[in-house]
Amino acid sequence: MLFRRRNRPSRIERLRVAVWPRNSWSRSTRYFSKRVLRLTATPNAIALGFAAGAFASFTPLVGFHFLTAFALAYVLRGNLIASALGTSVGNPLTFPFIWASTFKVGQWILHGRAPKADPHKVHQQFQEGLLEKSYDSLWPMLKPMFVGAVPLGLTVAIISYVIVYKSVEVYQRRRRMKLAEKGDQLFPSPRSPMEEDGSA
Repeated sequence: MLFRRRNRPSRIERLRVAVWPRNSWSRSTRYFSKRVLRLTATPNAIALGFAAGAFASFTPLVGFHFLTAFALAYVLRGNLIASALGTSVGNPLTFPFIWASTFKVGQWILHGRAPKADPHKVHQQFQEGLLEKSYDSLWPMLKPMFVGAVPLGLTVAIISYVIVYKSVEVYQRRRRMKLAEKGDQLFPSPRSPMEEDGSA
């Protein structure tokens, strides 16, 4: 192929790029936003899909965020591609704060008190529990994180839905207007006989 890469990226490189963008975070954010806006679906379907992905990123189901987002988007009749893009809400920069906040809110809901939770310590303890693969060591953290993920995830999902819906609606309206203008320039409407007589 003409534009095919000479050296195919290895699995490790693809995994690294998926976790940490090759370019800056701001450029990656602009890229993802354009991908969302250019999806061919209704604003409601795109917004629902993105909201499903945003909600899934708040759950402690590490490694299953895509599947969770797909399932939620399917039930809500949202766009599946948008749901995959919505999981970008959870990334290496936001995960420590997401996990700490869900753990803290979950503890408050379950026990009526919110302990002081340092995001980086919670992140480290959660990762150590995943590496140990011990259910006994993980469940005391997973239970409040699951509970806390519901209100926080729903809040972020609703905010994401409103923002994405309005953005996609404006983008699609402007795109239709531009296409209509180009169509008028390429195929101008025929002049009536009275207009031709008047000009003569």
